[in-house]
Amino acid sequence: MLLAAVVSGIYGDGATLSITLAAVSTMFVGTFAMYYTRGHRKEVKQKEGYIIVTFGWIVMSISGMLPYLFSGAIPDITNAFFETISGYTTTGASVVNDIEALPEGILLWRSLTHWIGGMGIIVLAIAILPLLGIGGMQLFAAEAPGPSSDKLHPRITDTAKRLWLIYFGYTVTETLLLKLAGMSFFDAANHALSTLSTGGFSTKNASLAYWNDQPLIQYIVIIFMFLAGTNFVMSYFAFKGKVQKVLKDEEFKFYALFLFSATVLVVLVVYFQAHITDLTPGYPMVLGKLESSFRHGLFQVVAIVTTTGFVSADFTAWTPFLTIFFFGLFFLGGSAGSTAGGIKVMRHLLIIKNGVLEFKRTLHTNAIIPVRYNNKTVKGNIIYNIIGFFVLYMLLFIIGALVLGFLGLDFESAIGGAASSLGNVGPALGSLNPVSNFNGLPVLAKWWCGLLMLAGRLELFTVLILLTPYFWKRT
Repeated sequence: MLLAAVVSGIYGDGATLSITLAAVSTMFVGTFAMYYTRGHRKEVKQKEGYIIVTFGWIVMSISGMLPYLFSGAIPDITNAFFETISGYTTTGASVVNDIEALPEGILLWRSLTHWIGGMGIIVLAIAILPLLGIGGMQLFAAEAPGPSSDKLHPRITDTAKRLWLIYFGYTVTETLLLKLAGMSFFDAANHALSTLSTGGFSTKNASLAYWNDQPLIQYIVIIFMFLAGTNFVMSYFAFKGKVQKVLKDEEFKFYALFLFSATVLVVLVVYFQAHITDLTPGYPMVLGKLESSFRHGLFQVVAIVTTTGFVSADFTAWTPFLTIFFFGLFFLGGSAGSTAGGIKVMRHLLIIKNGVLEFKRTLHTNAIIPVRYNNKTVKGNIIYNIIGFFVLYMLLFIIGALVLGFLGLDFESAIGGAASSLGNVGPALGSLNPVSNFNGLPVLAKWWCGLLMLAGRLELFTVLILLTPYFWKRT
């Protein structure tokens, strides 16, 4: 917040005092809480882990909305909370109608909520969720960079430092590249913060479509969206020179192959069936349409799969087939250990593998045929955990859509809003399409979408287990 206040002061946007007051208020409450609990035992067991993670995100969202409220940029509590939790969960769904009218300090704070939440979820997924036994995350916990010791604190500290360095390095690199490609430094920094967190908040009302006449900018963003949707541990291995380990990783291969296949399909449909008016300047008609179709198709596939949610074109206006196709992509998600939301590629891969093996098990009832991932046997309890996660995810999506429908949304908007919120995607369907926003939602629908964002971001179990009565029983 203080960083945003400094930027606000540099630009003289009138929000400096408000953002500073928000920062001081947050520090005061935090300092008081630390002082009040200084004598308590610093012991975190499994139950406390669930509580800390869930309520930590909620408290961050409450404090994070103060700059919006104090500056008057978003004077309504419901909208301010929605914008903040959408930022921290890296969903990127917005309720701001005129983004370009916001003060620069507020725009930076908005992007910083993405960046903080994105790095938080990497450390959470790689270092904490495996210890809580969440959603099969144990699979790649052993791959996390760090000492071989099983002690909690040294491993988390070492892992977090290395991941922060990669995350920060990517952010700085993208900022510089976008600046060289033609963005202002302010826009470049904001979009780098949003890209690496797979968030999607932009400084422009049209999102990345604002730079449709500058293809290089969009290609740079595509590259970093791809990297942000990849397990950050793979980036660590690549920087250590272990490229073969990255290329042999099953999740990475599936992730890259699916993006390639989906892009080819979308580009062909866009080129032959969609009406493209935004042709690349400086090219003949045919080549201009081909490049534009390829760029927009690739951009939107990567943006949706990685749940970044940036927009270069309204994919719901292309063809009905592509609208349904992109809706299906809402449920894929990026790699485990990335900043992306969704179900995650690893879970889909293991569910598919287990489903195929069920045919063999049916024919050979006495045979023990385990699921293998990266040439290692996957324990049965992890498979059950992942299947349970998938069922719970789809059930929560159905309930989410039903609630939004009950609150007045039409069918397309309800299923799109529920899938987008739960998967932390950002743009949705219907009245929540990529060129619109969530401002028109009823008040209760905004709070409900906020809950779905939080549950999806924290891997479902972390939030939903707090709603079970046996969690609160003394054992």
